[in-house]
Amino acid sequence: MLDLLRHRYFIYLAYDGTNYHGWQVQPNGSSVQGTLSGALSLILRKKTEVVGAGRTDSGVHASLMVAHFDWEGMLDKDSLAAKLNRILPPDISVFDIREVKPDAHARFDALYRTYQYHVVTRKSPFSRHYAWQVFLPLDFVRMNEACRILFEYTDFTSFSKLHTDVKTNNCRIMYALWKQSGEYEWVFTIRADRFLRNMVRAIVGTLIDVGRGKLTLEGFRSVIEAKNRCKAGTSVPGNALFLTDIAYSETIFI
Repeated sequence: MLDLLRHRYFIYLAYDGTNYHGWQVQPNGSSVQGTLSGALSLILRKKTEVVGAGRTDSGVHASLMVAHFDWEGMLDKDSLAAKLNRILPPDISVFDIREVKPDAHARFDALYRTYQYHVVTRKSPFSRHYAWQVFLPLDFVRMNEACRILFEYTDFTSFSKLHTDVKTNNCRIMYALWKQSGEYEWVFTIRADRFLRNMVRAIVGTLIDVGRGKLTLEGFRSVIEAKNRCKAGTSVPGNALFLTDIAYSETIFI
């Protein structure tokens, strides 16, 4: 009978990750997941866990994250979203709650995710918290040539954090491109069906090596084929990385 009463909801939210040790609950640090779960539990007066569509690292932001939770009964979604926004700190914002089928999963049903990484090529006091300042000359045309090499592969072990618990390091990258967004501002956008821990930051760091002339296009290809994290570039800072989109089939929504 309880199964018949259980309803599953997707929460759409955004957050500034500066003050958090990532999305996932941490034993000795604040997390977005823990903060959201705490606010939800307070409003519903029952311990309520949330499951996210992915794990953003410490300091990484999201202009769109999705998480699901279960509740035995119907909820006023608009009212719940408003109450959450009153309780949550200013750096977390809920902008939609949608009911989904009982077996829908925020993580496993995601068709793809999109990340953006922001780089500025001169010192800026206003973007320093949300962009990486790189003062060396970068060849973005060559970096985009390296981006196209990513589409030829599925095993991205070289860009994965070591000693993770995933069963496979295979991902399908659908889009990867640097675009200029201002006189001194560039944005790298990457979309894939899944991402490995630290993957985007490691790819960006290796592409920066290409842009600096430190790594050739064939060298970039060799990094991927080596399937060795030590061969790739340094992971770039997390404060310039944003999770910007997560897509689902409309068939899972009620």
